[in-house]
Amino acid sequence: MTSTERPDQEAALTPAFPSTREPSQIDALANQYVKDVLALDPEMATSMGLPGHETEYGDYSPAGVQAKDELNRRLLADLDSAEPQDDVDRVTVAAMRERIGLEREIVATGRTELNNIASAAQGIRAVFDLMPTDTAEQWEHIAGRLKNLPAALTGYRESLEASRQAGLAPAQRQVDIVIEQARAHGEHHGFFPGLVERAAGAGVVPSSLMTELEANAISAGHAYKEFADWLQDDLRPHAPEQDAVGRERYALASREFLGATIDLEETYEWGLEELRRIVAAQQTDAEAIQPGASIEEARQILNQDPARRLEGTDALRTWMQGKSDMALTAMQEYFHIPAPMDRVECMIAPTQEGGVYYTAPSEDFSRPGRMWWSVPAGEDSFTTWGETTTVFHEGVPGHHLQIATAMLNPDLNDWRRHLCWTSGHGEGWALYAERLMEEFGFLQDPGDHLGMLDGQRMRAARVVFDIGVHCGFRAPQEYGGEVWTPESGFAFLQQHLNDSPGQVRFEFLRYLGWPGQAPSYKIGQRHWEQIRADHQRRAADAGQDFDLKAFHTRALLLGSMGLDTLREAMA
Repeated sequence: MTSTERPDQEAALTPAFPSTREPSQIDALANQYVKDVLALDPEMATSMGLPGHETEYGDYSPAGVQAKDELNRRLLADLDSAEPQDDVDRVTVAAMRERIGLEREIVATGRTELNNIASAAQGIRAVFDLMPTDTAEQWEHIAGRLKNLPAALTGYRESLEASRQAGLAPAQRQVDIVIEQARAHGEHHGFFPGLVERAAGAGVVPSSLMTELEANAISAGHAYKEFADWLQDDLRPHAPEQDAVGRERYALASREFLGATIDLEETYEWGLEELRRIVAAQQTDAEAIQPGASIEEARQILNQDPARRLEGTDALRTWMQGKSDMALTAMQEYFHIPAPMDRVECMIAPTQEGGVYYTAPSEDFSRPGRMWWSVPAGEDSFTTWGETTTVFHEGVPGHHLQIATAMLNPDLNDWRRHLCWTSGHGEGWALYAERLMEEFGFLQDPGDHLGMLDGQRMRAARVVFDIGVHCGFRAPQEYGGEVWTPESGFAFLQQHLNDSPGQVRFEFLRYLGWPGQAPSYKIGQRHWEQIRADHQRRAADAGQDFDLKAFHTRALLLGSMGLDTLREAMA
């Protein structure tokens, strides 16, 4: 099935995975918790495609943070008095205690995050990317949310101010890049004027609503400009120059993104060794592309190949869609991919902030899973050899297969299907999925294989950079032998990230402002590979064949959770 086809009604009503259990008391607690969370976080309802909160924002002020923390406290107390009825419940309890308990630890630090990719500064705007735009009523919802945007930013500013007063202001580099992003939203070619242009071209918006949309979009853009001015005049003078967060805070961040406690020194050394291994494998690919070529020379040969080039974002989107559709069809042999999850829509993001990301389907799959490419300003030429593995990472067998499988599992409660997300689990799976495509024979072309290794090399370099810079570790002699600094780390990233200057800068700022997240990809992949190896050994010891498809199905049906919980659940 291609991305433009829709499953017929009969297929849509057929359960993708038959139910095998009755919902329990713990499921009821988890489902009620989701309802309570959505009441506090209307943007999450939008991301899930659920009606009833289309114009609202959550409360980003300290009072809103405390309301969510109180909800979490009550949920954990309720779990203490609930009795699991089966293994599904036992996994739910373990996952909720780990994830929600850790969320309370983080709130207790009093820190409000501000960074270039994953803070409320971006999220308040990004919710519009998920809002449908087909009818006048849907544009009314957008107009209503635009009207409420300034209050959301005001609440967020109050939390940032409280964090600053506690001596926990974000670093200057992060403040500066968010100032840049916030001001851009209301500029002539920025997001909010662009949203008005889309409304005008939609053909369904009456003139009275257009007037309201224009006024509210101007107000939203002005609110972001005022936010940028406040960051510049009030927050930045108190922002520390130091980017590194130190070992104590880093250990907490690492647990947040992994759902596991790791040995930071051992993981740092593993990252260095993994990086060396990948570079050696890339040299082998370079030789296959042209005997005697260096890795950089091989990249240049590939870049100059007209058959591997795309000009313009329309060509990029078309190529993404074709590659995604191919993977969906081919992976039916290796995974269970029933309707309605056999559909991924590829999109060019309405922002120019950099990065590629996936957004989940709506609850009823009427809005499909989507792969978004945020193309930095000025970049209009792309190479397929470097991006093939990205399509597999974001779509199938990566994030889409992972998230949609859990969404369609009727044995999971709403929290496990929709709200629980652990980066090490999710991003680790997506990197593991890239290697699966190599294992299944879909990266035999040395150019595409070199591109996959470029991605793996970047993720290994992030382990070294992130842990090394934030924890103050010493670089090996081949990288100077001194304690890592952001500057030496940036030079290191330039050596190992095969990307445009704008994207390398984006990644550099991301790692500095979002400690612990970037290494979770490669470390998560390591955990997934270890869990699979454990199961293969057990099967061999028992004299049994190892069923890879059954292993993957069982693992994905569990849904997202911390990596330690996953290891226990699979055991």
